[in-house]
Amino acid sequence: LDVRTIQSPVDLARLRVAFESRRDPERPCITICAGTGCQAYGVSRVIEAFEEEVDKRGLADQVDILTTGCHGFCERGPVVVIKPQGIFYERMQIKDVAGVVDETLVNGKVVERLLYQDPRTGEKIVHEHDVPFYKLQQREILSMNGLIDPTSIDDYIAVGGYGALVKALYEMTPEEVVDAVKNSGLRGRGGAGFPTGRKWESCRRAEGDVKYVICNADEGDPGAYMDRSIMEGNPHSVLEGMIIGAYAVGDSLEGYIYVRHEYPLAVKNAELALEAARAYGLLGENIAGSGFDFDIQIRRGGGAFVCGESSALMQSLQGDVGEPQAKYVRSVEKGLWGRPTTLNNVETWANV
Repeated sequence: LDVRTIQSPVDLARLRVAFESRRDPERPCITICAGTGCQAYGVSRVIEAFEEEVDKRGLADQVDILTTGCHGFCERGPVVVIKPQGIFYERMQIKDVAGVVDETLVNGKVVERLLYQDPRTGEKIVHEHDVPFYKLQQREILSMNGLIDPTSIDDYIAVGGYGALVKALYEMTPEEVVDAVKNSGLRGRGGAGFPTGRKWESCRRAEGDVKYVICNADEGDPGAYMDRSIMEGNPHSVLEGMIIGAYAVGDSLEGYIYVRHEYPLAVKNAELALEAARAYGLLGENIAGSGFDFDIQIRRGGGAFVCGESSALMQSLQGDVGEPQAKYVRSVEKGLWGRPTTLNNVETWANV
């Protein structure tokens, strides 16, 4: 990893070209959703079965296997998409693996029994983009979930990752970054809808020798999956947003991701992302050779629903009982440990 340490925009550009050159869009690829929804259906055994079958048939140098984050259609998991055709197979089981390799990858045929059937028309649908669940969606934040391995920083860089960070650090002042976020109209995606740029501007103006930047990943609403899908499927997008936010609000910063203990895969992928970003020179001291320092730590919540509320979250982060605080106290002026604090939701940071 040392030879890949990024010390300038040129270094990042060179790495992107190198990683892009590895990706052949025409090469057969078995894309397997490995998010929590499909994990609950036993997808880890399906992945092993595909690896064994591809190896057994001597196709390892001809076919890629890509494990990705959540594709969204959790009720039909495990979900497998065969690329480049985009063939969508649902509810994949171990017993189906050999047939898919033989019929689809070797002989170019579609396995009809594994296709999604439209419950209204009875039509069997071959391609992922034609499935009604996906057809009318315009994905933004989740657009890379089925295209990259969330544990690979190389995949993230290959699709443009950390380009916005380097642009901010080398081409923009912190004030210009704040203005860009204000002009974008981005509002807090956790539900409150407060203008993100105004929050950042207030924190930047607040007096304090230390400021904190926090990602609220304590998604406590029953059945909620938005933050989980992002953290599991594209954690680097959250880290990149946080670093940009830290650069915008000031110097002498520390960052925290406060995540539910009940999200083990999100925690694991975030930890891997942090480790890789540090190794590539994109987190920690002298980020991308810019002279800007910022690092992020992960803190786990204990399952208290109320800690999804910003002031209660900060109380918990401090080691105190997670109880909401008086709203006349603004966290951008007096937040974590009484210092200026910028707290945004997972999706907000990914939007940045």
